[in-house]
Amino acid sequence: MNNLISNRFQSGKCVCQRLFGTLTVRSPMSPQGTSVALHRDVVTDQTHFPMNSSIFLSLLNHFRLRRTNHQRHFSSRAGGAMNVFDRSMKRKQKKWAALLQDSDKYEYLKEEVGSRVADRVYDIARTFPLALDVGSGRSYIAEHMKEVVEKLFLTDISENSLKHRKETEIPTHCILADEEFLPFKENTFDLVVSSLSLHWINDLPGALRQIHQVLKPDGVFIGAMVGGETLYELRCSLQLAELEREGGFAPHVSPYTAVTDLGNLLGQAGFTMLTVDIDDIQVHYPGILDVMHDLQGMGESNCAWNRKSMLHRDTMLAAAAIYQEMYGNEDGSVPATFEILYMIGWKPHESQAKPARRGSANVSFGDLGRINKPSSADGTKEQ
Repeated sequence: MNNLISNRFQSGKCVCQRLFGTLTVRSPMSPQGTSVALHRDVVTDQTHFPMNSSIFLSLLNHFRLRRTNHQRHFSSRAGGAMNVFDRSMKRKQKKWAALLQDSDKYEYLKEEVGSRVADRVYDIARTFPLALDVGSGRSYIAEHMKEVVEKLFLTDISENSLKHRKETEIPTHCILADEEFLPFKENTFDLVVSSLSLHWINDLPGALRQIHQVLKPDGVFIGAMVGGETLYELRCSLQLAELEREGGFAPHVSPYTAVTDLGNLLGQAGFTMLTVDIDDIQVHYPGILDVMHDLQGMGESNCAWNRKSMLHRDTMLAAAAIYQEMYGNEDGSVPATFEILYMIGWKPHESQAKPARRGSANVSFGDLGRINKPSSADGTKEQ
């Protein structure tokens, strides 16, 4: 049995446990986030496949019997960084997606998240003379920041993405660079932003340290990346289908960072005054094939080294039926949930607010309830 499910623990639960939990809860959403439904305007014929409920019982018993703790094996690079993703394959995927004639129709998610990152930039009451967009793609943030950014640098691993970038009124400079190796001097930028790019980085702690390094003191980093619960519907459907049809399964959805780890990573990189929040964006598609087709058009296909190169036709049909049965809507569409993690971190500066020294408080928490109550002497005077 492949080691994906037996090793991936999220929020204290194994993936297989969460999978069968969704049989009783149709669309579990994170209580910390905001659910937003985006509907794709795609019209296709819906084909329904017979669904045998005994499949779930047999697979549940299988999971219970085979559930053990294994260690996931990934190749290591110098410095101890994990080598999970094939960066060369991701560059090819983004190049292919950028050259599509109808590439605009696949950018709805990146445009939405880019605008939300820009909203967080506007929450800071200042103007940024020099900003950097890490993993900019076709530049989904710049068009929203023309009033607060004076000059912008765009970096991406795909030359075609930079060539076909969206127009903006901000003076921009494009640099072909890997997000893991930023070619900038220390203390260069007042603002660094990133939208839906950091989840494909092998050395995320190292990338955050580099972002911290290129920021000026009192500079701010605002980013968004895909979280661990993203596409759980697709992941569970494919795993169940492969187990039922092939007796085992391989990873078809890339591993993502858990929200519980993000704050620690930012703190270890040297950022202060941290803010991390979550949005759940749910997009509705005609079927599972449309989900996978749009992911490919976005350049967001799986690029993990241990990915499986093909899916059998019978497995794909079974996955479509499972997806529809477990998560389908009344109108025949199926949802795909994208958990978006937003992060804000500041580079330390002496002008920033600092916590008071421990033990310096002069009021007890027990006395807070009596602060606003009038004293007995004041009550006598009023009478």
